[in-house]
Amino acid sequence: MRTKFFLMAALGLLLTLPGCFCKRQAPESDAGILQKDTVYPLGFLTDTLIRQGYRIRYGQTLAGALQELGATPGNAYILTQICDSVFKVSRDFRAHDSLDVYYADTTLASLRYIVYPQNPVRSTVFKCFDSLAVWKVEKPLTHERRISDIRIETSLWDALLADGASPDLIMQLADIYAWTIDFFSLRKGDRFRVIYNQETCDGQPLRVDTVFFSLYTGEGGKRAAAVYLDQKDGNKYWNEKGISLRSDKGFLKAPLQFKRISSGFGVRIHPITGRRKMHPAVDYAAPTGTPVHTIGDGTVVFAGWDKGGGGNYIKIRHDRKEYETKYLHLSKFAAGIRSGVRVKQGQTIGYVGSTGHSTGPHLDFRITKNGKPVNPLKIVSATQPEGVPIKKENKAQLDSLYKRYMAELGE
Repeated sequence: MRTKFFLMAALGLLLTLPGCFCKRQAPESDAGILQKDTVYPLGFLTDTLIRQGYRIRYGQTLAGALQELGATPGNAYILTQICDSVFKVSRDFRAHDSLDVYYADTTLASLRYIVYPQNPVRSTVFKCFDSLAVWKVEKPLTHERRISDIRIETSLWDALLADGASPDLIMQLADIYAWTIDFFSLRKGDRFRVIYNQETCDGQPLRVDTVFFSLYTGEGGKRAAAVYLDQKDGNKYWNEKGISLRSDKGFLKAPLQFKRISSGFGVRIHPITGRRKMHPAVDYAAPTGTPVHTIGDGTVVFAGWDKGGGGNYIKIRHDRKEYETKYLHLSKFAAGIRSGVRVKQGQTIGYVGSTGHSTGPHLDFRITKNGKPVNPLKIVSATQPEGVPIKKENKAQLDSLYKRYMAELGE
């Protein structure tokens, strides 16, 4: 009898708990409801509810946030259980993220929906009343072909944003011209004209799909064209003569992604000692944690602490035997980097930091030739061998593409 009583009590409890038999369900597919939605198809009528913003606090749990926003303890528990296949709490619930919370009136008890925008495209919706449910929604993406004319006034970044292009375009151009253009030496008046496909969402640029053509014009009329033609051998971008912009036997123009030079090669006033001293390096200012890449193939001959003030640093002897490079003040080394390890051009070897004698996060980058310090900004350009020529069977197609793209730019 006692067992039967407990079974009946448990059944009664399940029947009275709201939403206990709900599943991981999607919103109802009522076309009329979705069309009336004043935001985008979230699966409910946003314009019939009161919206409030909420920011997740450090150390807060999903269940705790749900209850604070008006969900009952029972409903909060159920929602955290049914969202597993849609929303991974340990991965997706992050401090400082914002939530959009919808109420039927001004009381917490009227909580209806919580929308968690996880990125510009994807959001997770929590239905917090009646049949509880959790589902994902995604805004539609569009792809458009663009021609950007980027003229530098203050920085490439500012010029790009003023043009309405995705910030991803900078990274794409930096990769394409990694062996050709020193992005740290760009100056006012330099110009990039680029033909590419861009992915957008709600009219905002997200990422660049493919750069088809780029034409850089610099000081003194210097030009550098880049035509996209994937030869399936690692070479994708070519100049107008059919020479690959990739130069595996050369050095990358810089050991990290585009930022700024905070101190050049030569005599300077030391920022800590205040004395005039030779600075045999180029300092690249960048946030802590920025990946640092080796500029060429070689072997790590040292990875450790520099007692002379360089902090964590890496020394690489390159396959071009007369050259060695050093990367100082790193916050940490990349996994597997140690003395004796072979590294490939462009491989991440460490991360920007401010260890040793340093006034802020930056990379102190040095090159020696036959043991003597040389200016990285000059030696890389002066010693850069050409890339491979395009295959004969692809040359006519490349010529045709180059002429077509130049015509589009009015050249």
